[in-house]
Amino acid sequence: MAAMTETTDPTEATGTAHTAGTVPGAAPDEAAAPAKDAARARRAARPRPRIWRGAVLALAGAYFLLPLLASFVFTVHVPGQGVTFEAYTELLGADGFSQSLLLSLGLAAATIALSLLLAVPALIAVRIGSPRLRPVVEVVCMLPLVVPPIALVTGITTVLRWGPEHLSRTPLYQTFIAVQDERFPVVLVLAYTVLALPFVHRSLDAGLRAVDVPTLVEAARSCGASWPYVVWRVLLPNLRTSLAGAAFLTLALVLGEFTIASLLGFRPFAVWIVSISGAQARMSVAVSILSLLITWLLLLVLSRAGTAPSTTASAPATSRKES
Repeated sequence: MAAMTETTDPTEATGTAHTAGTVPGAAPDEAAAPAKDAARARRAARPRPRIWRGAVLALAGAYFLLPLLASFVFTVHVPGQGVTFEAYTELLGADGFSQSLLLSLGLAAATIALSLLLAVPALIAVRIGSPRLRPVVEVVCMLPLVVPPIALVTGITTVLRWGPEHLSRTPLYQTFIAVQDERFPVVLVLAYTVLALPFVHRSLDAGLRAVDVPTLVEAARSCGASWPYVVWRVLLPNLRTSLAGAAFLTLALVLGEFTIASLLGFRPFAVWIVSISGAQARMSVAVSILSLLITWLLLLVLSRAGTAPSTTASAPATSRKES
């Protein structure tokens, strides 16, 4: 009788084994949750139609490319003569083209260097030592967005006129003359640095927020690294993308700035383009297209530099402080 009682039907044994595989006491909905999640994942993995994406990209491309295409056609098509590239061939030998372009590139490089030299140490110091001063520094850096460029250039002009008249017998007189040198006007670098400060601050502040700066600094200092070593080999490599973004925005600002340079009487690339637009319309449009290509190329190089992996070896953790 005992043997007959222990014998069960095979279907019942299979059902019992299947039930034993589930969590005891689990509700039917909880048991079916993995299956629902798997079905939801399969639906999410299905390719969605990209018609609207393509339409939006096509409209955006047409919005940006059609004016450029129309400008290019205007420069190469002359009524009665057909297609000619005289505007581009004459551009390379135009008076003032190379000088103004090199001047703008030099001003952009100096502005980028000065902006980063001022902003990087200040923001790192605020991030590490005085976090409460961050709102104050942010407000100060955002002020150039409030002050119009015309007001800024008016103040600069007033100072440049006042200096030589009242400081003619002091060594500062030569300083006022040197900053206005037409070959490389340092006063434009100072003005462009002020204008670029909001963009540089935003880019660097976003990069510093994404990095655990106090932990990196503490770890490097505990290994005996000096402060210059910490900034140069520990923090700056982690801010590569932010530095490239700041340089990206500053370069675009300097190459396209016209108001300050024109009112101060200097002739960088943007001012030169406007100066020839009245006499040679096709050449001015051609140089505008060429300037866009040069700017895009430089911005592409900067963006590539900001996203490329570092080729230098990482600093050893047991670096010693240089005496």
